[in-house]
Amino acid sequence: MSIAFDSLEKGQEIGQRRIELSRADLVRYAGASGDLNPIHWNEEFARSVDLPDVIAHGMLTMGAAVQLVTDWAGDPGAVVDYQTRFTKPVVVPNRFGTAVEASTALTVSGKIGALDDAARTVRVDLTVTAPDLSAEGADPATAAALKVLVKAQAVVRLA
Repeated sequence: MSIAFDSLEKGQEIGQRRIELSRADLVRYAGASGDLNPIHWNEEFARSVDLPDVIAHGMLTMGAAVQLVTDWAGDPGAVVDYQTRFTKPVVVPNRFGTAVEASTALTVSGKIGALDDAARTVRVDLTVTAPDLSAEGADPATAAALKVLVKAQAVVRLA
């Protein structure tokens, strides 16, 4: 998909996506990334360091969020800069029935925050939330949404 730079406007939405996460996702990410910190898989350890439960890796959250931008741009190489600040942890409770189930989800939406005509770049501002599962027994379906990343911005160079 080719995006025409001249057809874009500040404030234009690029889309929204929901990304479900389970403990199994965290274990797979830990193995792939080499980040084996027990706060990402061991509930007892996470609670011992004053976390409400196991939390998702920051880089997993950040990487999952930018996927919206790379899909929109049609080329991961078009993303020339990406940055964010982490504000709240993404709590991932243990949940399973006959199989491991997703126990939380990220909601990611993006809109164009700025256009640079000379550089032919677009700054995409992302809003990234997850349910507030910090209270014992919180229900992801009814929990308030927390911003887990702020100032999440990707710069995309278009042809």
